[in-house]
Amino acid sequence: MRGEYARTAVITGAASGFGRAMSVAWAEKGWKIGIADIDMEGAGKTLEMVEGAGGTGEVFNCNVRKLEDVQAMADHFFESWGEVGVVMNNAGVVDVGYVGDILIEDWERIIETSLMGVIYGCHAFVPRMKEHGRGHVVNTASLAGIASLPEMAPYNVVKAGTISLSETLRTELAPYGIGVTVICPSFFNTNLLSDMTCTDEWERDFSQATFTSARMTADEIAGMVVRAVERNRFYVLPQPSAKFLWLMKRMFPETLYKVIGVLLNSERGRSIFMWIARHGILG
Repeated sequence: MRGEYARTAVITGAASGFGRAMSVAWAEKGWKIGIADIDMEGAGKTLEMVEGAGGTGEVFNCNVRKLEDVQAMADHFFESWGEVGVVMNNAGVVDVGYVGDILIEDWERIIETSLMGVIYGCHAFVPRMKEHGRGHVVNTASLAGIASLPEMAPYNVVKAGTISLSETLRTELAPYGIGVTVICPSFFNTNLLSDMTCTDEWERDFSQATFTSARMTADEIAGMVVRAVERNRFYVLPQPSAKFLWLMKRMFPETLYKVIGVLLNSERGRSIFMWIARHGILG
């Protein structure tokens, strides 16, 4: 039976973007937030916003690419707070381009940050949650992990892995009263573009257009995640575009990938994709 748990949340990648929005969303409910990041200046700003929203918090310097950092973070918050109600594995980076063009070191960077960082978070926090017999794990994935679009292979791979890990945990942790939620948004405006690597300018222009024209904000999606955790919902697909592509992938996978392949391999097709991006249809 899933019971009430501590109103405390540790969030990685919380110095900006979606991690910051999630920190503020829970702070508005009076929660205590562990703001984990390597950007201490940004984390400090998030802490100010958390306190301004009515919550309390603490900054922790953590590089999610290092298991020892993540384990030290878990040890610190469990020992300081007694219990962590929610751990949110959110830190991530993005690289786009064709397989074979993307540098191996860029593959390694995104896998270490966006997949191993999630695995480390679950490895460090889940055993302690099991001891308490309650809690909730939130993993930030993406629609990219469901409908793998071209020129996004590293991002697709790590997000598909995050979804698979979350699905596994959902069943493993149910007997312990621990919930799991996986977030699968399409495009919305975050700070992902700030350190994104691209192999050509069209990819950068397309990404910029989709992020900046997105209709749903990080704050709106954060509110949806808070409600999903409260209701112990597993999947969160916030935007209509996410739901539509998820349905298409399940029902008509051959047709979906044929259409995408035809469009992205012609000049006219790419123009259509760019028009869609600029009009916020994907966000």
